[in-house]
Amino acid sequence: MTVFAESSQMALADELSRMLKERRSEPRPDEQLAALTLAVAADLPVVLWGEPGIGKTAALTHLAAALDLPLTTVIASVHEPSDFAGLPVVGDDPAAQGVPMAPPDWAVRLVRAGRGLLFLDELSTAPPAVQAALLRLVLERRVGALQLPPGVRIVAAANPPSSAADGWELSPPLANRFVHLQWAHDPQVVVRGLGGVWPRPELPRLDPQRLPGAVEFARRAVTGLLAARPGLVHRLPGNDARRGGPWPSPRSWEMTLRLVAFATAADVPRDVLSLLVRGTVGDGPGLELLASMDRMDLPDPEALLADPAAAELPERGDLRQAVLDAVVAAVRARPTRERWEAAWAVLVRALDTGAPDLVVVPAQTLAALRTQDWTVPPAIDRLAGAAALSRRADEAAARTLGTARFAGSGRGIRR
Repeated sequence: MTVFAESSQMALADELSRMLKERRSEPRPDEQLAALTLAVAADLPVVLWGEPGIGKTAALTHLAAALDLPLTTVIASVHEPSDFAGLPVVGDDPAAQGVPMAPPDWAVRLVRAGRGLLFLDELSTAPPAVQAALLRLVLERRVGALQLPPGVRIVAAANPPSSAADGWELSPPLANRFVHLQWAHDPQVVVRGLGGVWPRPELPRLDPQRLPGAVEFARRAVTGLLAARPGLVHRLPGNDARRGGPWPSPRSWEMTLRLVAFATAADVPRDVLSLLVRGTVGDGPGLELLASMDRMDLPDPEALLADPAAAELPERGDLRQAVLDAVVAAVRARPTRERWEAAWAVLVRALDTGAPDLVVVPAQTLAALRTQDWTVPPAIDRLAGAAALSRRADEAAARTLGTARFAGSGRGIRR
């Protein structure tokens, strides 16, 4: 009777454990999850950096389930270099046939399945010899003599060396083969997840009509930046910590080009692309690329001068300012009365559709280009009013700031 009761309690315990593992998913905007999914879709190796216990492994488990990919987890730090390079197997006639390198069982299972998600966990605790053995796996998808099929994606997870058990910095050659994503927990996602509902990873929806344009745009964006800034083609950081992260090289720029093309074809938010680009070539080069991509989308100043009434100006203030400056620069490069008057019409268009302070500096520069035989266009009165309003606002702000400083100084004296 006692044995039956204990068996019944164990069955109930198992049932309770099963119920606690039940969960469902829901669509939820998540930039870091969207960045991870896009990189996986682009077939680029990704490493997730984050403190222990924040859900990196759980995110990969959910991703594999959502994409219907078999998940194979390999703890890099508990393996020997030969586990990735392959173990030599001596055949009947090594001198004639050579010595093949036998792959491990997990690699054989991936080949048999033809697809899967290979999860390299605890990457930052792998010693340098193991990291060196991983180079061929990550770049060429080879394990010993075995070639992994194209349907296998590679994602790794790592803790910062300061919080990893016997942690190591990633070697520069290995680090340069990954897209680096900083993984942080969202308290709201954690609360929803503990309640049984987690965000659902979804592959980006590629628009077939956008594919050729996406490739062309990505190539123009990357090559245009590197042609103007050749020093960014290859820049190895000076300290070990930064060498273990994202940095620019021909390899990482090729990965970046691929990410830009996929992001353009899927029309993903710019914040998601920013995470990916900065995680591939580093913050500085990545932000320069994003800024140059913004400028690529700007209207041609010659087209604006040809038809000012139909001018479509950017909504963002910095981009609008750049367009107006380009229009004035175009007139300065080839000054004629017709082009000068067309530029005033563009500034009026900007005044009617946006913040008036953005036209002040371009208007002053344009006015200085006038020759004596050019009559002042009527539009200049409206722009002069905007300039006066902007100047009065600046003076009021300066007086307010001066009053606040004086008041603060007075309180200090009274103390």
